[in-house]
Amino acid sequence: MGHTSPVITFVGHSGSGKTTLIEKLVRELTQRGLRVATIKHAHHSVQLDTPGKDSWRYTQAGAAMSMLVTQGGVQLVASDVERREPQQLAERFLGEADVVLVEGFSLAPGVKIEVLRRECDKPPRCSVEDGLIAIVTDMDEVYPQLPHFGLDEVSGIADFVLQQNDL
Repeated sequence: MGHTSPVITFVGHSGSGKTTLIEKLVRELTQRGLRVATIKHAHHSVQLDTPGKDSWRYTQAGAAMSMLVTQGGVQLVASDVERREPQQLAERFLGEADVVLVEGFSLAPGVKIEVLRRECDKPPRCSVEDGLIAIVTDMDEVYPQLPHFGLDEVSGIADFVLQQNDL
């Protein structure tokens, strides 16, 4: 089988700042010379695969995956519903990445870092049993046994991610 990239999942409530943090981490890790891939879980149906367009027609015809290549880049539409966990997706499609940062998928197996802000006023989504290894928060009292990072400690979070994966 191909190379398996390390996968780190960032979980948190809507509005906690996950996307912004991942965006900063992508920039930070890329500047350090790593190839970073991202996977985002969308709960709503995103119109990548517009009915009537070629990639949609191929998918309807039974193609397991269909790639749309434009000047701006490549978009992949894959229909295999059985293997939707980030680790499986990374193995299938993202073998060249040094690290894969995932947003969402709080129920999928694997290591997770939760983004939790006091102003969101909600309890954590995940626990240590769910694979939580660190927390990015302004709340010292939540999971004091885990490493804590501030929302702006992008460099420290990047170091932590790399140490976890011996990169």
